[in-house]
Amino acid sequence: MFGRRKNKGASGDGDEAEQVVDGVGTEQDDARSEDAPRRVNLPPAPRPDGPWDISEVPGDGTEGRVDLGGILVPGVEGMELRVEVAGDAIVAATVVLHDSAIQLQAFAAPKKEGIWGEVRDEIAAGITQQGGLVDEVEGPLGWELRAQVPVPLPDGQTGAQLVRFVGVDGPRWFLRGVISGQGAVRPEAAGMLESIFRETVVVRGEGPMAPRDPIVLKLPNDAQMVPDGVQTEDQGNSRFSGGMGQLERGPEITEVR
Repeated sequence: MFGRRKNKGASGDGDEAEQVVDGVGTEQDDARSEDAPRRVNLPPAPRPDGPWDISEVPGDGTEGRVDLGGILVPGVEGMELRVEVAGDAIVAATVVLHDSAIQLQAFAAPKKEGIWGEVRDEIAAGITQQGGLVDEVEGPLGWELRAQVPVPLPDGQTGAQLVRFVGVDGPRWFLRGVISGQGAVRPEAAGMLESIFRETVVVRGEGPMAPRDPIVLKLPNDAQMVPDGVQTEDQGNSRFSGGMGQLERGPEITEVR
């Protein structure tokens, strides 16, 4: 289920690429007023440019992508890939590219309706409850939230981090992206991150899942977990020259139900 989570410093490329995933509410989130209108969940919109379901790509979809089980993430020269955990399960992947980052997370969704509209309402309610600001705009990936999220500063005061929440409904799944760093400060500079989002493939599986349950990920067969901040001799030898063979474990996130 969506839980309210905070991820501190999900990139190693400076504070600008820090991931923030606060404000992702649940249907029980008390930030939503009982009197607030419920957004109608329409059937998933067409996705002519992706992201893709595994049934929509040739072969097994792994050509040019990193196989994380529940999602296949496209490889880009110079990128760093991190995985994030909740308990013992890998539930999200973060791609860091230069001074920007995008966190990718897939969830189960109802068979005949999309959930991104309602999730946007919940995220916005959570952020405004914290004292942040949110704008809903139609961007390159469809409707998204551009938010100023309150974050603590080293001197004890409160600052604001710019974050973009993007999402797409697919067949029985929902893919969310959280863009931070320069890709959020200057959305026009986020073209490569947006392409990574579009070219991601979701592998939901055929088993029963409750709507909003996270689609659990796994490490690729040729990868090993490296603690945050640890460099290894093999990191420069990956097929994408971005540390792809040595997946780093990002800061752990805790689910709050």
